[in-house]
Amino acid sequence: MADKSTALPPNYPDLEKHNNWMSRCLTPDLYRQLQGVKTDTGFTLDEAIQTGVDNPGHPFIMTVGVVAGDEDTYKAFAPFLDDVIEKRHGGYSKDAKHKTDLNPANIKGDGQFDPKYVLSSRVRTGRSIRGYRLPPACNRGERRAVEEILQNGLAALSGDFTGKYYPLKDMTDQEQEQLINDHFLFDKPVSPLLLASGMARDWPDARGIWHNGKKNFLIWVNEEDHMRIISMQKGGDMMEVFKRWCEGLSLVEKAIKAQGGKEYMHNEHLGYILTCPSNLGTGMRAGVHVKLPLLSANPKFAEIVDGLRLQKRGTGGVDTAAEGGVFDISNRDRLGSSEVEQLQAVLDGVNRLVELEKKLEKGESID
Repeated sequence: MADKSTALPPNYPDLEKHNNWMSRCLTPDLYRQLQGVKTDTGFTLDEAIQTGVDNPGHPFIMTVGVVAGDEDTYKAFAPFLDDVIEKRHGGYSKDAKHKTDLNPANIKGDGQFDPKYVLSSRVRTGRSIRGYRLPPACNRGERRAVEEILQNGLAALSGDFTGKYYPLKDMTDQEQEQLINDHFLFDKPVSPLLLASGMARDWPDARGIWHNGKKNFLIWVNEEDHMRIISMQKGGDMMEVFKRWCEGLSLVEKAIKAQGGKEYMHNEHLGYILTCPSNLGTGMRAGVHVKLPLLSANPKFAEIVDGLRLQKRGTGGVDTAAEGGVFDISNRDRLGSSEVEQLQAVLDGVNRLVELEKKLEKGESID
């Protein structure tokens, strides 16, 4: 029997104590097969998996452990990434085709939550501009080019989408304070997952935030993806939030097409192409801050949320505690179902959670 150390391919990473999708899927044979492969812009397998090598795992969630450096990453390393994607996205096969539906008219019901329980509603996603490397691999010039495309394109928006771009490096103290108060500002990445992926290089060069006059539609530029596009507002009118988000996505795409014919990265298998494989497909996270003090005290709360194909976080995001029984509840799925289907799951699921909370308020059983 061959000694394990000599059986492994040269430079194969030590994954003995790792628990992420990368470590579960990257066999020595796959590493041997793909180690010398480069994408059409020169991105390598070792660069793709570095974040998963440096970060063995997470105490509460199963991280992916691999990122894309360009659109070709998902094709060049398909023998490995197809398996990661299938396991991360609940059996999504390499031959499957993703569905896109950005028509709010296809939502069933009025798209409303009880504002006594739902304090705020938000829909966000990412988008990448075809022809430019993604944040883990792009150089300073490419990052500045992406910023210029978006700054010029967004300046042409009108009506409710008229807004202003704030480059992080040029922000005044007053502007920075206002954006912090509005919960808009993103700061230099401190997460080891992002740092190991190379996303903080040259910070804050070519990063910024754009928002419209009403501050209910905003775009982060060159953070984890080329764009993070967010529609949000106080209260439970998720339909209004979703309609504005869908319209905004279309207008932003038209705006970048006006900048030399640029377009979003997209294909029929993976949907919208983003940096992290966990965000492929819709890339959408439709979420609410919902007050459920009685239901959340039930020992089956996590099981109930999971059964509705939803996920819960504290109000500050991953690893934060819920305050006053308020949770951030959002869709669990990204790939293989459409935006409308994922939002419908949130609408139906959160309304069901509120129904259960109301039963508990009346002293009724929910068993």
